[in-house]
Formats: sequence, C-alpha cells, structure tokens
Amino acid sequence: MARIPTATLLALVALVLFLVLPVVTASWVAADFGIYFAYAVFAVSLGFLWGHAGMLSFGHAVYFGIGAYAMSVVTLGMVPGLPDLKSTWIGLVAAVIIPGLVAAVLGWFLFASRALRGAFLGIVTLALSVLAERLAINADWLGGMNGLMSVPPINLGLNGEGADLYDTIPVYYVMLAVLAVVVAGMTWIQHRPFGLALAAVRENELRAATLGHNVARLKIGALAVAGALAGLSGALFVVQFGFASPSLIGFALSADVLIWVALGGRDFLVAAALGAIVVRTLESRLSNALGATWPLAIGALFMVSVVLFPRGVFGELITRLDRLRHRRRTRRA
Repeated sequence: MARIPTATLLALVALVLFLVLPVVTASWVAADFGIYFAYAVFAVSLGFLWGHAGMLSFGHAVYFGIGAYAMSVVTLGMVPGLPDLKSTWIGLVAAVIIPGLVAAVLGWFLFASRALRGAFLGIVTLALSVLAERLAINADWLGGMNGLMSVPPINLGLNGEGADLYDTIPVYYVMLAVLAVVVAGMTWIQHRPFGLALAAVRENELRAATLGHNVARLKIGALAVAGALAGLSGALFVVQFGFASPSLIGFALSADVLIWVALGGRDFLVAAALGAIVVRTLESRLSNALGATWPLAIGALFMVSVVLFPRGVFGELITRLDRLRHRRRTRRA
C-alpha cells in the first residue's frame, strides 16, 4: 500500500478543521477566513513560482491586482463598448487570462534571450510592482487613487441577473473549495512532466538545458501559471472585499505574500497556504491587542521563525514528520 505523503496528510487535517470552523466560531470569523482563503490561493501561486520553479518575485502582487481590477471592471459594467456585460463568470475568466498573459509576456522579455535570475530578476520584478502601482494611481478609468468601489459579490447568473452569493457561510465554503482544488491541482502539476522539468531547472539550470529542456520556455510557462493563479486570487478577494485599489498591485502586498510563504514554507504548497492564513489571523489578532505596534511583533516573529525554521514553520513540520515516519517504516522493515 502506497504511503500517503505527509504534506497531503497535513492538507487533509487542515481541510477537516476548516470544514468545521464555521460551526464552532462566530460568523465574522468565517467572513475573515473567506478572505484569508483568497490570500492563501495567492500564496500558493508564489509558493509554486518560488519554491518549485526557483524564481523569486518581488512584484507578485501585480498579477493579484490585475485580477482584482479585471473582475471589478467586468462586474461593474465598465468594459469599453460593453456596458451591459456584468457577468461574474466572464470576470473570473478575465481575471485568470489577463494576468496569465501579462506574466507570459513579461517572462518572454525576461527569459527568452536574457535569462535573468537571482537578484537581477528580483530587482526587475520590484521595479515592475512600483511602476504598476503608479500606473493604477494615475489611471482615471480605474478610479485613480480611490480605486473602484462597490464591486458586486459573486453572482450566480450568466450576466449578473441571478442571485448574489454574499451570505457568510456559503461564501466561506466556496472559497475553501476553490483553495482545496487549487492546492490539489497545483500539486498534481508539480508531479507531471512540466512540473518535474521545472524542478530540474530549479536544481541545476545548466544541466537541465544540457538534457534537452527548453529552460526559457519552462520559466515562461511557470510565470504564466503563477500569474494566472494570482489573478484568480485577486478576483476572489475583490468579490468579498468589494473594493479594488492601487495598493493591491504594489510592492507592499508583494512583500506581504513573501512573508506568508517564507513563514509557512515555500517547499510545500499547503505550507505556503497555511502560512498566509496563520499570518493574516495573527495580524488581525495582534492589531486588536497591540494597536499601532503590531507590525513590530510580526517583524520579530518573522525574524525568529526564519532563524529557527529556515524551511518555514509548516515546511519544517512536514520535513520532521517525514523523517519520523521514514524511521518508523525502516524499523518495521
């Protein structure tokens, strides 16, 4: 009988806990976690790009923000020439395709002939996030500094004419279902030929190229997949928050998601997702308890965690449980 991976077991345990959470907590807690699940999808997208493909981006929120704005523009009836188009479903498609295409074009620019990596890649993506935020601030069509307000919730109709999904518990379970599908789907991709080739590029780019892999194409594909997934998370966020602003596309949120993934663990997608959920929960609780000094507490926690758990808190937990299970299995054999 095949052994279930430790990361899968942790994901199943977390799924069970989240399934029962609304039953044992107040509705406002479930509402918060619905948004945290959207952030968790965002963290999974960076975890895939950084942990699995080995590409660290300091501007990953660009795709999140594009997805949020794409969903907002469609559902608010702001598409040029199509004022009657207000479909949530088309908004979701746009929120996935547009950031994915932007990421693919950026990937072609970065990897097709220049093969940027390491610090140089980080600097370019950092500059991209700053540029994108400035463009959003100066775009009157997108509301400028004020952003786009009154973004409608998920509408089940084909063109905004059906029932709105705004009740806390149904939204919570929809977001949880999307997160579960994303983690399972991206884990499946990691074990497909495309994902295995990306892992080879991460470990040794020159050797992967020598073995016949098109490194540039693989990196462009990884960036496009991560960008599309980040765009989806932006759409999931904005239909709950009801507001898209330039802050969703800038460096601050890019830094946040880096912290979530680093604290959770970039080597496992479920660890990255849990990192986002736990950090966002801590931020909410600490901001209430400590007031304006709560960022200092989060910063201290981040530094301590990085030193004690270089693989991330949940990444370290998975690794140690893996070793323990391996030793027990060896003894039995």
